[in-house]
Amino acid sequence: MSSQKIRNIGIMAHIDAGKTTTSERILYYTGKSHKIGEVDDGSATMDWMEQEQNRGITIVSAATTCYWNDHQINIIDTPGHVDFTAEVERSLRVLDGAVAVFCAVGGVEPQSETVWHQADKYKVPRIAFINKMDRIGADYFEVVKEIKEKLKATPLPVQFPIGSESDYEGNVDVILMKEIHWNEADQGNSYETRDIRPELQELAEEWRENLIDSLSSYSDEMTELYLEGEDVPEDLIHKVMREQTIEQNVLPVFVGSSLKNKGVQPVLNAVISYLPAPEDLKDIEGISVKKEEPVILKRDIKEKPSGLIFKIQQDKEAGALCFVRVYSGEFKSGTPVMNANKRKRERINRLLRMHSNHHEQINSVSAGDIAVIVGMKMAQTGDTICSEGFPVILENMDFPEPVISVAIEPKTMSDQDKLRSVLDTLQKEDPTFKVKENDETGQLIISGMGELHLDVLVTRITNDYKVEANVGKPQVSYRESITETVSHKEEFNRVLAGKENKAVITLKVESLSRGSGNTFTNEVAKNKLPAEMAAAVERGVMNAMQSGTLMGYATIDIGVTLTEAEYDEVNSSELAFETAGALGFDNACRKASPVLLEPVMEVDIMCPAEYVGDVISQLTQRGGMVSSMESRPAFELVKAQAPMVKMFGYTTALRSQTQGRGTFSMEFSHFAAKND
Repeated sequence: MSSQKIRNIGIMAHIDAGKTTTSERILYYTGKSHKIGEVDDGSATMDWMEQEQNRGITIVSAATTCYWNDHQINIIDTPGHVDFTAEVERSLRVLDGAVAVFCAVGGVEPQSETVWHQADKYKVPRIAFINKMDRIGADYFEVVKEIKEKLKATPLPVQFPIGSESDYEGNVDVILMKEIHWNEADQGNSYETRDIRPELQELAEEWRENLIDSLSSYSDEMTELYLEGEDVPEDLIHKVMREQTIEQNVLPVFVGSSLKNKGVQPVLNAVISYLPAPEDLKDIEGISVKKEEPVILKRDIKEKPSGLIFKIQQDKEAGALCFVRVYSGEFKSGTPVMNANKRKRERINRLLRMHSNHHEQINSVSAGDIAVIVGMKMAQTGDTICSEGFPVILENMDFPEPVISVAIEPKTMSDQDKLRSVLDTLQKEDPTFKVKENDETGQLIISGMGELHLDVLVTRITNDYKVEANVGKPQVSYRESITETVSHKEEFNRVLAGKENKAVITLKVESLSRGSGNTFTNEVAKNKLPAEMAAAVERGVMNAMQSGTLMGYATIDIGVTLTEAEYDEVNSSELAFETAGALGFDNACRKASPVLLEPVMEVDIMCPAEYVGDVISQLTQRGGMVSSMESRPAFELVKAQAPMVKMFGYTTALRSQTQGRGTFSMEFSHFAAKND
């Protein structure tokens, strides 16, 4: 299929906005599933993992292919919960467009804002679908207003609802200037258009005028017709809307109720009409592995092949399933490819096209498409695959640092190796999940993005992989840094295996602003210190940064400069300089007033107005600082920052305080000096 007929889309939303239900309806109407799956009764197709069905939330993003109006749509279902930020980031990286689902009652919720800004970062064109029009408290135009104010977008309603709550019966389409009504007898499979009833005619004309007025500022042809009072043809509206949606100047807005099978087909039409095909987007920038310089790849099947592995999922029978987005060229099954990040050859044993929880085998996958590769041994999320003759890295994905840890140990010694291999598998699947062994206690420590994230992973270890394990209480992952600038001279001189190993270096350590990361600079000229010795010092310093001087936590935001070095051709060795680098860094940091830093979280709490006072006072007791408050129609939103260590068990506390009506979301903000 030509890539002009392909759409790679994601469905993004706040938790509980009805995202997976919407995905289910899309699969049903495009003929991929014979009966509609429901999240509420645990039969959703996209949520195939057992835990997703138990918890009613989406954890892993499944990539599914379906067909509509002779176009192929690859849908990537993204999680709405903030603990799974990595899944969302990964999905957005490989999408060409997205459908943003909003709840007609909740409107623009905090998590919608987070996902929206992530989509801004990757410049993903979007259309909006305001769902749940049948719910009590649904207010379409209020949500449109919130999208404009909170997300700084330009929403253009293409449809508006006829009635709301239990009286919601269909939509008015302001481009067609018709009413659309869905047939309840066949689960909304068929629908009919009718003339707009007289009492809605004025409102329809007002919104059509608004649509054409907004679009005409981007089209001279439209402006002329508009000013001359002539009718603007439908195809011209679609053309300008498509161009401006791709440029992210406008946001077409649709409305419906997925649960009641209303409003989904127009969204599918809009995906094809307004969201970009792969070749509508600009060429891809990569970095040549050989020359280490930027290269440009055309999104064309004739170009050299390149693809990004954006997800790895373990399958009991097939092993690692590598989801790959192909940007250029073509990959064929049974052929070798290069993993550019690992500099290793891999083999494509089989290529699969996924349909949620079943698959079909295909022979090749070409530019613009998404498929699954079976047979790769070393691949990790974020790796680029390409041809051996043209190694190129598309982009390294940056993932946030984990902020919460628990100790895990197998219940029996016989489970020890099994546990390690399972943890290794989960690390490959999820880059925000880290495993390390505590040098002093020998315990295995697993770290993740939040309590829910670790809870889900631990449940997968025990239920999916059947490993019996004991898990400790959650611990905060602290960091260390320094507060002063210090120069320190380190001399290393030791006889090893009858040979003297000698190195003398001077390191300067200084504190950098929060979030800058660690840096290493070499100021010693090459004629005084060979490059491989300087590299050995850097290795030593970087290794030492993994464990700080106060309590052994990793250090952050420290600038290290190698200012002087004494090199002896006979007795100096790389080992000596590497060891001197590590010891020198530790000793310099001890003198530079080291501090312990704790993770501070951004907390958004939603609760009914009558509980706000209690919620704020409890949050203050937990060391939280309220930064702002907003009134919404149904609840109050309290935005605050609080230390992670004080937020354990907050879910239960908030529920009991608000009679189960309060909810909150929490994400990592920054590290700050720990206040005891």
